[in-house]
Amino acid sequence: MRRVVVTGIGAITPVGNDVKTTWDRLLQGQSGIALISFFDTLNLPVRIAGEVKGFQPEERFEPKTMKRLDRCVQLCLWATHEAIADARIDLQHCDRTDIGVIIGSGIGGLGVWEREHRKFIEQGPARVSPFLIPMMIPDMTSGYVAIHWGLKGPNYTTISACASGAHAIGDAFRAIKYGDATVMITGGAEAPVTPFALAGFSNMRALSRRNDEPSRASRPFDIERDGFIISEGAATIVLEELEFALKRGARIYAEIIGFGATGDGYHITAPAPDGEGARRSMERAIREAGCKKEQITYINTHGTSTELNDKFEAIAIKQLFGEHCQKIVLNTTKSMIGHTLGAAGAIEACVTVLSIQEGRLHPTLNLENPMPECSGLTFASRAAQDYTIDYALSNSLGFGGHNCTLCFRRYPS
Repeated sequence: MRRVVVTGIGAITPVGNDVKTTWDRLLQGQSGIALISFFDTLNLPVRIAGEVKGFQPEERFEPKTMKRLDRCVQLCLWATHEAIADARIDLQHCDRTDIGVIIGSGIGGLGVWEREHRKFIEQGPARVSPFLIPMMIPDMTSGYVAIHWGLKGPNYTTISACASGAHAIGDAFRAIKYGDATVMITGGAEAPVTPFALAGFSNMRALSRRNDEPSRASRPFDIERDGFIISEGAATIVLEELEFALKRGARIYAEIIGFGATGDGYHITAPAPDGEGARRSMERAIREAGCKKEQITYINTHGTSTELNDKFEAIAIKQLFGEHCQKIVLNTTKSMIGHTLGAAGAIEACVTVLSIQEGRLHPTLNLENPMPECSGLTFASRAAQDYTIDYALSNSLGFGGHNCTLCFRRYPS
């Protein structure tokens, strides 16, 4: 089997419009959660979110084309542009039939759907945009990336709610490992900060209502957590077959060595009791990686700040690793950027890779009173810390019982 390495990363998040800014602010413990500015929230019970600030896609892409793309795809293109530039790969002189694209998105073009549906109701069917369908369907994240850069390898979008971005990376890893591609552009994108989405998530009591203190609202694994913060963003990773990367002199951030995916088969929103699906996902990733569970020293948790997810993810980690839990440090990126749904697994994979490459862990914001199930677990919770990581996991868990774990290791190993 072929080995697969990470050679480029790109990101746009509520704390930064590029990787460096995002990473620096995460290390500083800065929150990107604030009062919503995109629309009037007067009649909504939740008025906070993680918005990308100052995003002007026309700075990099043709304005006419951007008007025909949902914000989700715009964010995806932005992150992909950075990732390809970061990888320093000359696509014009590569076999582009051997370069694929798999991008995850849980919802896709929700914003354009809301806008055009309003037109349909208020002005009639003739006023609906002819671009509605290609602007709305989630697969345009990967489809348009391939179109823009002329990439003709494996191409599709993964849709598994909050695990979509991680599933995309796992599938892209396998595509290279099994010889279906040499290079894969992969990740996740989501733009769900809309009135309709906010109403739906808040009515199911999934969102925090801590409107008066936005930066303190996302509290993963804290006993006072009251729901997640809906957010937008995107992250893209360039994966390459190791020998191809070495031959062209690529910089290697880390090696991806394992992918675990399981289903709960239990409930539409609640995780399986005791997080048994999440535990099996981690087990599978470690098994494919060919390492021992005792070699894992860092986990970027899914950590949504919801009652059941945090409880059962903590239980799953403790059940799998036993006494070794004491030697694993955990953190949760969502504590600062909120929950970007289909983009979350991709953003957190980027954070995991950077943590390995730079030997630093960002803190988990607002973890002041850990819930009882956290007893015996160690979190980076007060400030960024130096930490040498050889093997790490990144967990992603989604509505519908989708569980996904990515395993990375430091390169060279």
